[in-house]
Amino acid sequence: MDIAAPDAQIGPCAGFKVLDFSTMVSGPLAAQSLGDLGADVIKVETLMGDTSRWTGPPERAGLNGFFTQLNRNKRALSIDLKSEEGQAIAQRLAADADVVLENFRPGVADRLGIGYERLSRDNPGLVYVSVSGFGPDGPYSGQPVYDLVIQGMSGVMPIQGQDGPPQMTRSVIADKNAAINAASCALAALLARERNNGLGQHVQVPMVNAYAHLALPDVLVPESFEPKPDFSGEAPDMYRTWQCADGYLVGMPIEDKQFRNLCICLGREELANDERLQTMGVRLANNRLMNELLDEEFIKWPWQELLAALREHDVPFAPIYDLDDFINDPQVKHNRTVFEAEDPAGGTTRYVRHPGIFPETPTTLRRHPPRYGEHTDELLAQAGFDAEQIAAWREQKVIA
Repeated sequence: MDIAAPDAQIGPCAGFKVLDFSTMVSGPLAAQSLGDLGADVIKVETLMGDTSRWTGPPERAGLNGFFTQLNRNKRALSIDLKSEEGQAIAQRLAADADVVLENFRPGVADRLGIGYERLSRDNPGLVYVSVSGFGPDGPYSGQPVYDLVIQGMSGVMPIQGQDGPPQMTRSVIADKNAAINAASCALAALLARERNNGLGQHVQVPMVNAYAHLALPDVLVPESFEPKPDFSGEAPDMYRTWQCADGYLVGMPIEDKQFRNLCICLGREELANDERLQTMGVRLANNRLMNELLDEEFIKWPWQELLAALREHDVPFAPIYDLDDFINDPQVKHNRTVFEAEDPAGGTTRYVRHPGIFPETPTTLRRHPPRYGEHTDELLAQAGFDAEQIAAWREQKVIA
């Protein structure tokens, strides 16, 4: 990502205005992604602020690490959305917005005067994206949801646990995946608006749908057809590590050429001619046998020496890194996958870059994450409110 001036009009979404009413992960990360792509993102917080501001250390100069990683490229203001005045402010801000993002429980946005029906009345071209746990209706629609609830229901945890207790991914993967889908849906709806006489729409992104879309395509393979075929045999154990003499590698030779080259690197070329291992289909059928034979060979090799040979022979293996190893990997450094930028208020800050590489319209870091209420006066003035009115609202605790 390039580093640009705060008001630079750059990126594939430059010129779009996004109103972010969301909190924690799924909505804020989606809005941040649109901000990275060049959109002007306005984060609207309650007087309490986004919950993620108060999740604890590390903290520096009015920000903590959790909020920092989800809220760059935004301006922020704080409004009492339970007051009529606060709702009127939000409605004014939304009147010329291209996208609104929210992740309240179904019905809450309507009660706060910022639901789709109310906002689209003044702005028919509005793309309104709602992220929720289960969707706008159905038996669970009103239930509170966090990432681990969706992981638990997904059907994947028993597979992760294998023969032991069910295991979840130790990351808010369902939340982050919902964010990616929400940003994608917002962009698709903007494209549809261009093709549909400028009309917006209300897009729903249930987390349960989004996580199933990520996690289940390969898991659902045995359930693909009805009636379910009767087949036997063990599923291949492809998600495993390989123990070397002084560490571990991860990878798998899928293609026949890759398997042959692996055998060459291990000094066991004759295994590639074993009729039980010669082709991909028979290797998958005899996966346990293959793993046992290869385990006996991997343990003889120092991992760095073996990895160098495998890479030279185009066999897809990798080391098992901790976070510092990843950050310092030469390819990661070359890609600037994790990059540093100077925040004038707080010093050096480390970010994960937006994944897209746009040679003509690059993604950028234009603004560090906003402090609480940092842009309230600026944004209200831009919306047409005078200084006297802004001061009165602050006195009445309508804004902060």
